[in-house]
Amino acid sequence: MTALPNALTPPDAAAPDPNTRPIRIPDFDLRKAVSDKPFIGLLRLMTGYRLTYLGATVALGLAALSKTLTFLLLRHLVDVVLPDASQAPMIIVIALGFLIFAAMEGALTFLSGWLTARTAEGVTLRLRNFIFDHVQRLDFRYHDSAQTGDLIQRSTSDVEAIRRLFSEQLIGIGRIIMLFATNWIILLVLDWRLGLYALAALPFMVGLSLYFFPRVSKQYNHFQEQDSALSTVLQENLTGVRVVKAFARQDYERKKFDDANTERFKRGRKLLIMYSWYWPSTDAIFGVQIVIGYLIASAMVLDGQITLGTYLAFAGLLVQIINPMRNLGRLIVQVSEGQVSHARINNILKEIREPLHEGTYTPSGPVKGEITFEGVSFAYTDGQPVLQDISFTCRAGQTVALLGSTGSGKTTLVNLLPRFYEYTSGSVRLDGVELKDYTRAYLRSQIGIVEQEPFLFSRTIRENITYGVGRDVTDAEVEAAARAAAIHDVIMTFPEGYKTMVGERGVTLSGGQKQRVAIARTLLKDPRILILDDATSSVDTETEAVISEALETLMKGRTSFVIAHRIHTVMNADLILVLDKGRIVQHGTHAELLEQGGIYRQIYDVQARIEQELEQEIATA
Repeated sequence: MTALPNALTPPDAAAPDPNTRPIRIPDFDLRKAVSDKPFIGLLRLMTGYRLTYLGATVALGLAALSKTLTFLLLRHLVDVVLPDASQAPMIIVIALGFLIFAAMEGALTFLSGWLTARTAEGVTLRLRNFIFDHVQRLDFRYHDSAQTGDLIQRSTSDVEAIRRLFSEQLIGIGRIIMLFATNWIILLVLDWRLGLYALAALPFMVGLSLYFFPRVSKQYNHFQEQDSALSTVLQENLTGVRVVKAFARQDYERKKFDDANTERFKRGRKLLIMYSWYWPSTDAIFGVQIVIGYLIASAMVLDGQITLGTYLAFAGLLVQIINPMRNLGRLIVQVSEGQVSHARINNILKEIREPLHEGTYTPSGPVKGEITFEGVSFAYTDGQPVLQDISFTCRAGQTVALLGSTGSGKTTLVNLLPRFYEYTSGSVRLDGVELKDYTRAYLRSQIGIVEQEPFLFSRTIRENITYGVGRDVTDAEVEAAARAAAIHDVIMTFPEGYKTMVGERGVTLSGGQKQRVAIARTLLKDPRILILDDATSSVDTETEAVISEALETLMKGRTSFVIAHRIHTVMNADLILVLDKGRIVQHGTHAELLEQGGIYRQIYDVQARIEQELEQEIATA
């Protein structure tokens, strides 16, 4: 048993209340719970809670027995005590018996509910945390194809269906079995003919459930898929709300959401219609059986075959058998919802995690940063290469610039360095060691990335700057990184300084401010290898100059890969690689490439002419 960590607690959050007891859940790798057989999978999910759930079931059985004993007590009262005036004092004893059995039933039912809740909430608590952690550890290929809304749906709605399965449906089935078995055995003891009659509706109930079960499962799966699609539409709309407003596309987005929501409504309605056919059908079957059962038992009383007390006990026990059978059919159909959600969650748990610590070489210190590509090729899908025969060498501390049109493979090339993707052929060596021999965790600790659109979390500025550092950081270190990134003075203009909360995705900061916070975050990490993915393309000229100065500070002494579209941002690079359709078509320094002509010279001439024309327009304005 281990204390559950709070993954949302920021590093500099206040210490937890020592009087608060930590929630403890049994350790278990839920990937071991994956099974194509639903019952086996659910049983594995309960690892650490099986005895608790068994206790809940046993408590329900004892509660059912307590209820049954009240009918036997009633039979004894009617057949033995009431006809004999000498046994009048026994009425008080029997009344106490009713109270005791009622108290036992209530206490055992409460105990069962408490143990059931402990199991259901514990299993789902562990499952939610595990899915969250598992999804973060899946590779980029999985996230390239997965939809965010669908992942959210599986982590929330489907997990909730699993919770209901344990808290209501499975324990409900256990309760029904206990009630049925206990009451039916007692009925057989009272009169075997009445016991057999109590089973008359069972074949109809089983047949109806078997008919509806697969159909409900299929329809519920369709409903969940559409629910996921609706979540995806909503998530995309909320994330891109600024773009929606900028292009005044509210009506278009409303129509798109309405279409997805209408389809969800249709599938949900179809599911409810199936239930609306099932429930009245079972009610009618069992209603008829109860009425006929009372008539038959009444005739047996009049004929002297059974006593009045036996009739009264039968009347109560029959209801105790009929209602569980009716609810059993409903629960069996509802269990299909949990099984569908369990299968959808299994599809995530089956995905193989990205092995962060798998490798044969982990240096004790930082890398030097010498990188060699030899004949490297890469394809996201078979037969469609994105990179072909990439070869170059970058010495430690040098700057390599990547230039080329959109889709030429620049970002893909640098994504091979942290092993976000594995090259399909060729060799990449870091400090003379094959890149695949390093563990991913070590490589990523040595590499810092500043993206074109940096992502900031909805936390304080300080927490965003310290995010990539796996240790306690002093305020002096944070401020030093912010000063080097030319963002400290801006931060101090905010009322709360470094404790200022950043809006979702950093919307409360300007593009240049977000970029400089990202640079400060990378500076604090102090990586040996740096990747700058077009870090200045989306800001104005003045901000670009400030960011470029901060980047120069960041790049000192580090092996740097700079992706850019503007020639003037790569002119001072030690090596410039010009890519076209996944191949290196030119390489060299700025001066060498100008002499070569080709694509680089064409881009340079076009950009130089545009800048010259712009300067003339400004001068004559």
